[in-house]
Amino acid sequence: MTTHEFKLPDVGEGLTEAELVTWMVKVGDTIKINDVIVEIETAKSLVELPSPFAGVVSELLVAEGATVDVGAPIIAVETAEASPTAPETDPPTEAGSPAEDLVPTPKEDAAIEPGLIGGPAPGGRTSVLVGYGPRTTEAKRRPRVGATPSEVSPAAAQAGVQHAFTPHATEPPTVDIADAEPAAPAEQVTSLQQPAPRHSPQQLAKPPVRKLAKDLGVDLSQVSATGLDGTITREDVENAAGRRPLLEGGPLEEAAQPSWQMGWPENGRYSGASISVVGREMRVPVKGVRKLTAQAMVASAFTAPHVTEWITVDATRTMKMVRRLKRDRDFAGVSVSPLLVVARAVCLAIRHTPEVNASWDEESQEIVLKHYVNLGIAAATPRGLLVPNIKDAEQLPIGRLAAQINELASLARAGKTPPADQAGGTFTITNVGVFGVDSGTPIINPGESAILCMGAIRRQAWVVGNVVKPRWITTLAVSFDHRIVDGAQGSKFLADVADIVRDPGSALLF
Repeated sequence: MTTHEFKLPDVGEGLTEAELVTWMVKVGDTIKINDVIVEIETAKSLVELPSPFAGVVSELLVAEGATVDVGAPIIAVETAEASPTAPETDPPTEAGSPAEDLVPTPKEDAAIEPGLIGGPAPGGRTSVLVGYGPRTTEAKRRPRVGATPSEVSPAAAQAGVQHAFTPHATEPPTVDIADAEPAAPAEQVTSLQQPAPRHSPQQLAKPPVRKLAKDLGVDLSQVSATGLDGTITREDVENAAGRRPLLEGGPLEEAAQPSWQMGWPENGRYSGASISVVGREMRVPVKGVRKLTAQAMVASAFTAPHVTEWITVDATRTMKMVRRLKRDRDFAGVSVSPLLVVARAVCLAIRHTPEVNASWDEESQEIVLKHYVNLGIAAATPRGLLVPNIKDAEQLPIGRLAAQINELASLARAGKTPPADQAGGTFTITNVGVFGVDSGTPIINPGESAILCMGAIRRQAWVVGNVVKPRWITTLAVSFDHRIVDGAQGSKFLADVADIVRDPGSALLF
């Protein structure tokens, strides 16, 4: 039997770490090559990783919820013989440890084209997942606590990872986890399925629980753990200290949790082992998609000079058209909404105002006009805001455009949007109307020059000729980068979109 360690692969997009969300296997399971073994979350999306080995899972090296660096081992698999993905004849790495490739090594006479699995990629790295080619930009790793400011080469970093997880390692493995407990030495790492001893010196407890124990003077090795897999909870520490939490000056029973807290961890919006509740406050670490969104919005708001304009329009004819499309057999099985008409209107209006479909090149001080429309549709998910885009949307017939919008929404809600679908957007639509909101001042997606906000369509009194009639009314708003788009251009674009929403038949004039 040979034991192989599967390292976290480089999933591209310039990312250097990922959060391990869910193990699909457990210790003792028999797996085959390409079986999905784990689901990870990057700053872009959720990704399922297949196994490069066939054998029996001997050890899970990383706990769910942990943030792991690219190249760090996450699982050990015992195989009956040497795996073809890690030949015994492979030369040692710079650290002196045996190299274990993440993908099969091709024969000398069978060269693999660049960009394919196992083939060369920009920067000298190897493509490990289909559709996740590494970028040529140099990724910046955030500094570790207590780390020296000296530069560390990629080879040295890989050597450190290999050394930490090999059987002869004398130091505990280092995993970049901001909100997980300190890792135990390698010889103490056991199967995640086995509960920790109730009174071991290395009792399992989250950092907030350890701090509480320190503040109360409680020795964790003397605390009886009641949490999952032998984890010490706040209640265990408080019971050991001989007191119960107080709320508004009175005791708080275990069954009487504050009403604002009930359901938060369970509703999918704030979930994970890293969440901590202190009194009537909940602390949620910012990472993954939410962290990337926060960074991107701050960069956009303080880089591009935003200008926002609004227009209120009678969308009654659009609503009639939507009803007709729903009855059309060509749209059977496809969800049709006013968003489809607005998306088509945007693609047509861009023809008259290409500046809203451009980007600003800061280095060369140039405006880059795009002769294609990668239309982004902002989607709110439990993991945060995602903006997948439809490639070459201006070339799609309306039926295909409707199917693409449906597919993007389904993947986003399931958390399966691949990074490739989120890259390369040129214009974005955000639909706040689904929440009953009339409109807003959206922030431009970084790398673009404009974004359209679609508000709720409501039945309101409207003057038609000289008569007041009930009509379907909506408000559209567009934010644009004033470095690229002048006020007249932004106004022209918004008016063109409004004309098509007011009368979809006017699309024939574009």
